[in-house]
Amino acid sequence: MSDPHEFILQHISRHIVLSEQDIQFFKSVLRHRKLRKRQYLLQAGDVSLYENFVVKGCLRAYTVDNDGTEHIVMFAVEGWWVSDLYSFLTGTPATQNIDALEDTEVFSIEKKDLEKLYQQVPEFNRMFRILLQNAFVAQQQRIIGSISQTAEEQYHSFITKYPTLEQRLPQNQVASYLGLTPETLSRIRKQQAKK
Repeated sequence: MSDPHEFILQHISRHIVLSEQDIQFFKSVLRHRKLRKRQYLLQAGDVSLYENFVVKGCLRAYTVDNDGTEHIVMFAVEGWWVSDLYSFLTGTPATQNIDALEDTEVFSIEKKDLEKLYQQVPEFNRMFRILLQNAFVAQQQRIIGSISQTAEEQYHSFITKYPTLEQRLPQNQVASYLGLTPETLSRIRKQQAKK
């Protein structure tokens, strides 16, 4: 893709229709950023000032417990938005880290610019409302799945939601997301392969 703006504009056009003037204003508030593998987009303790759209690559949002164990909250791949939403909306320090699992490109939009965008192009209110609703539904499904599904069912849900991601990630990352040990995930994969 020669112009990364094309990808985000295609994504947006699935939700709203913009005039050329609206498109130019939107592009003017975007910040294109490139991250190397393992580079942070956000560190816990910092305030999340940006909503980020993944153009290329893969990010993970995770927390670290008191024992130093990482717990992956979500992955964000091409076409996904990511931030520590609570920090972004409240202006409080982030509880999540977000880092690149691969070399990654994102478009970031600062909260103050997003507010300007809502004022100048009201269609973006609708689009971000839809995105927030979708994020809430996904989070609710993940919580319900984690408390009511077997490990095998959770793994099946993961490979359904992220069909190509399993090949891009180390097994320990997938296991962390599912709340499993790498050994348990390995056993589940072997059982699935036999079916």
